[in-house]
Amino acid sequence: MNKKIFYVIVMLLIISIIKSVSAQPVNVSGTWKADIETPVGLFKYTWIIQQDGENLSGKILREKDNEKAEVAITEGKINDDAVSFVEMLSMPDQEIKISYSGKITGNELKLTRQVGDFATEEVTAKRDNPENHEKTANAEVRRNLMRPIVLNPDDKQAFPPAPEGYDKIRDNITHGKTETVEYESKTVGTTRKLLVYTPPGFSTDKKYPVLYLLHGIGGDELEWYNNGHPEVILDNLYADKKLVPMIVVFPNGRAMKNDRAEGNIYAPEMQAAFANFEKDLLNDVIPFVESKYPVKKERESRALAGLSMGGGQSLNFGLGNLDTFAWVGGFSSAPNTKAPEVLIPNPAETAKKLKLLWISCGNEDGLISFSQKLHQYCKENKVPHIWQVEPGKHEFPVWKNDLYQFSQLIFK
Repeated sequence: MNKKIFYVIVMLLIISIIKSVSAQPVNVSGTWKADIETPVGLFKYTWIIQQDGENLSGKILREKDNEKAEVAITEGKINDDAVSFVEMLSMPDQEIKISYSGKITGNELKLTRQVGDFATEEVTAKRDNPENHEKTANAEVRRNLMRPIVLNPDDKQAFPPAPEGYDKIRDNITHGKTETVEYESKTVGTTRKLLVYTPPGFSTDKKYPVLYLLHGIGGDELEWYNNGHPEVILDNLYADKKLVPMIVVFPNGRAMKNDRAEGNIYAPEMQAAFANFEKDLLNDVIPFVESKYPVKKERESRALAGLSMGGGQSLNFGLGNLDTFAWVGGFSSAPNTKAPEVLIPNPAETAKKLKLLWISCGNEDGLISFSQKLHQYCKENKVPHIWQVEPGKHEFPVWKNDLYQFSQLIFK
């Protein structure tokens, strides 16, 4: 081989590897510490940062000469590995804006600190007790699940439970088809898998709406199929003529190269992968499905729903992209769910665009408060929705019943 051509190939491979590494999702959540030498003396800083998708919040603790102050983080953003946020410094006669911008690499945060028009410092912050970060996240989830459950007067069933036998296989009916397909994810930089259910009587001569159904934090594209057998529930509903014919897609909500249901689900890189799935869903999954299957492509023909962590993803991504989805469902949505005012900053616009917002949870589920808050916000701000509180804990019998009810309401 010509030496010049060989050199070009090697350089392209190196560039490809660098891009692949830089594309890995990151998470800046945690406690960070740094000592900063400034023109007015040494400051000891602690940044307590919480990441919610591309938004950062939290607080800043600073200490100088035994004098301490605490302020909120504002204008916090993360884009890939680029981090920025603002700290306001209150002086007797003015407020000074301190801007931080830089990049995160593992447990190191390199920032440029711009103090108004007065000074600029280069700062390197270290994540405090990185080995405890995952334990803290794990403990927080356990606390949520164990918190006391307080039911309000309107925390009731909107629909009766599914009839007996709704999730049992019937031999004398026509069945749909479930298959595993692969797609190229530019977001992750690898080939990923989807499970796709096509209804009984599926024909490429017709066009179908699509329900994207998401799994929980410990699962992957097979979790619904292995634990809830949605294909059985849907087959039976079709036999009873209760559904609009639709394709159901089960993606993998872990947008990372090793997306198998393994590893520490509370690790920062895993949490970042769950948030990064929004890009994978919008930019890779949906275009692939619409190129491979005969589907309708308008927003009114797309629904997004999920259980637990997938319920939080569905609310975050669905309500955040109303030009893409008109039907949204959160089943027992987990703590990754954004605050109601963030999910629905403009209630009037959301009410106008949504065809259906479904919020549900079991009455013995320690995570019910997240769904209760969203329901109450929608109620107070006149956003039409269905609030379904049903018997059960954080478990598949609840989510199967949700699918039974939700699937009958969409695309009509």
